Amino acid sequence: MSKTITIQPVTRIEGHAKVNIFLDDAGDVSDARVSVVELRGFEKFCVGRPVEELPRIVTSICGVCPWSHHLASSKTCDGIFGVTPPPTGRKLRELANSIAFTEEHILHFYFLAGADFVMGPDADYTVRNVIGIAEKMPDVARQVVRCRALGARMLEILSGKSIHPVASVPGGFSKALSAEERDKLLPMAQEILELAKFSMSYAKNEIIPKYLDLVKTLGVINTGFLGTVTEDGTLDLYDGVLRLMQTDGTYEDFTYDKYADYIAEHVEPWSYLKFPYMKKAGGFSMDLDNPVGIYRTNTLARINVCDRIRTPLAQAELEEFRNTLGRPVQLTLAYHWARLIELLYNAEYAIELLSSDDIISTDTRVPVQPRAARAIGCVEAPRGTLIHEYETDADGIVTYVNLIVGTTHNNAPINMSVKKAAQDNIKGGNYDQGLLNMVEMAIRAYDPCLSCSTHELDGRIPVEINLIAPDGQTLEVIH
Repeated sequence: MSKTITIQPVTRIEGHAKVNIFLDDAGDVSDARVSVVELRGFEKFCVGRPVEELPRIVTSICGVCPWSHHLASSKTCDGIFGVTPPPTGRKLRELANSIAFTEEHILHFYFLAGADFVMGPDADYTVRNVIGIAEKMPDVARQVVRCRALGARMLEILSGKSIHPVASVPGGFSKALSAEERDKLLPMAQEILELAKFSMSYAKNEIIPKYLDLVKTLGVINTGFLGTVTEDGTLDLYDGVLRLMQTDGTYEDFTYDKYADYIAEHVEPWSYLKFPYMKKAGGFSMDLDNPVGIYRTNTLARINVCDRIRTPLAQAELEEFRNTLGRPVQLTLAYHWARLIELLYNAEYAIELLSSDDIISTDTRVPVQPRAARAIGCVEAPRGTLIHEYETDADGIVTYVNLIVGTTHNNAPINMSVKKAAQDNIKGGNYDQGLLNMVEMAIRAYDPCLSCSTHELDGRIPVEINLIAPDGQTLEVIH
């Protein structure tokens, strides 16, 4: 008889999700779905607010990546008011972004995904976690915790708050950085750089050789990729143009205001997440053998679409990555390798920004005046391309908001990777906790942030009610 395997909750991710794996009569996987079971309606309750309030409101979408929403919102407000921040205001925003990226990538590698590789994918779940890593590598664990704390402290010195920030404002940055504060920040940034260098070396020497076969097989799908680059193709996480790459490596660049010409959104009744897809593909399909319109964001996408990285250590790692795996890389678990390259880049770039002469200038913002306008702001969040779109009336009151976040872009690919991992590992109805964990590993590779990714869905909220008998059997599912 057919059967449904449910993984709930999915562990070591941000937010709440479950996986339903559907087995056919032979016990093989016929389908798999990742259902996101939380909803946040920020697009609705931002309407009616003065637009200058949005950079501090949207940080509450998620406490894990508030800086990404803070900066994307600030950039959108710059467009609404028709202003350009001074160079120092922009650099302070970029500095905050890079520090936040280091925090996020350290968190994911060591606290969320790393245990699958340090302890092993089929290790008992009681030790396959950050506590297991701490027991196995206590000196490294202490340094990881210290560098996470240093990142938070750096953001506090830079902006006054590390979580739910308010320093980036329409027209620039509200707090100038003093010379004394810069002198405090530089050795902290250097310490984070040393951890980034160690993490890259450890992965290349201890993890990648051991798990390369798994990387080449688990949850592998063929998709396009989306990320931000400068006009000459250099990786940029704060500003530039969007590059949409096809599966064969060809690409097209476009400005933020053209995103609706390239990206459409599909809705399914079993998830609160939308399914963005390439508009020019002419349709949407998650069929593993013939996907239509599917693209990915986040670290692997950015490493694929960029031509180069501006900092020397990260550029050298990019070259080694491509010499080993090619371009574009379709391997889902290669997200982790790409994430460590970005960790290294952001640590390097933070030091570069702190060392610039004008980072301590007091010219950090320009005045703004309300007007009726429409604007689109975009940054690269740790989880992928983050798009904010606002419209205001003549008094600067918000009349429309649309958000597309990194995890939303990756919704279809996550479902496809999970289905592929399940089909490859569950045969004849046989499975164990190690095999189910490998299905979860396909999700963790994307580092999803589900609190960020669930928003208003065409005016309706789909609900699924499961009636469960005392013996655990599902009696009925009501939609």
